[in-house]
Amino acid sequence: MMLPKYVQIYEVGPRDGLQNESQSIATSVKIDLIERLANAGFTHVEATSFVSPKAVPQMADHAEVMAGIKRKKGTVYPVLVPNVRGMEAALSAGVQTVAVFAAASETFSLKNINCSIEQSFARFAPIMEMAQKANIPVRGYVSCVVGCPYEGDTAPSAVAKVASELYEAGCYEISLGDTIGVGTPEGVRAMLDAVTKVVPVKNLALHFHDTYGRALDNIYAGLEMGVSVVDSSVAGLGGCPYAPGSSGNVASEDVLNMLHRLGIETGVDVAAVEETSQFISSYLGR
Repeated sequence: MMLPKYVQIYEVGPRDGLQNESQSIATSVKIDLIERLANAGFTHVEATSFVSPKAVPQMADHAEVMAGIKRKKGTVYPVLVPNVRGMEAALSAGVQTVAVFAAASETFSLKNINCSIEQSFARFAPIMEMAQKANIPVRGYVSCVVGCPYEGDTAPSAVAKVASELYEAGCYEISLGDTIGVGTPEGVRAMLDAVTKVVPVKNLALHFHDTYGRALDNIYAGLEMGVSVVDSSVAGLGGCPYAPGSSGNVASEDVLNMLHRLGIETGVDVAAVEETSQFISSYLGR
């Protein structure tokens, strides 16, 4: 298949990247980071997570972050919501897009969100209803799409089932996450082969971690299969607190450099992203 001419990069650094940092990050720094990323040309900058401060202390300032950012025309600032209470708080903060989280592995679902896959869908139902009423698009995340830290390899059929349920529940886009970065191009193709039978390829996104240095190869395999949305994190920030040993998300600047070398347009200024990467890395002492 031909590679797409344009790829949308969905920047997840401020949320997925920063949530695992042990040091407390000032709200003003988070706002600065989000604004720099929007100014670099990202159309989607995932800003924060409306989770319980007990569960993820780093995201306790979610309302302040949303109130503080100068919203740029043409940029969307999605937030993650785990439950109805989170959705209510997100709505009162004036969010434009929300995301919900599921897993293709039962054990990971239990350890990550304290419920089975089936129970997680019961939790989403009222969120989807509220979003529909408020006319807010919902994105669905599926974690462990090629492998799980507890169960080993994930069957492509298991990923297809969860992705299809999210799509049928009303998610406009399904982001497929290689949470522990064990994917290979062959495994990614097999997984996408199963998922694209039940969800149109235009409604899929790739969310790959770079634990074993394969993320760019895996993204390329996904692009060859027609996916044209890629999640990435500035400076490769992040990992998953419930996936022992998983290193960060693939770095936005690496993905952009690869795409631009391939002649694929993104609308994002790589130099501005690299500058932003320096800014957040030096703040974090990296």
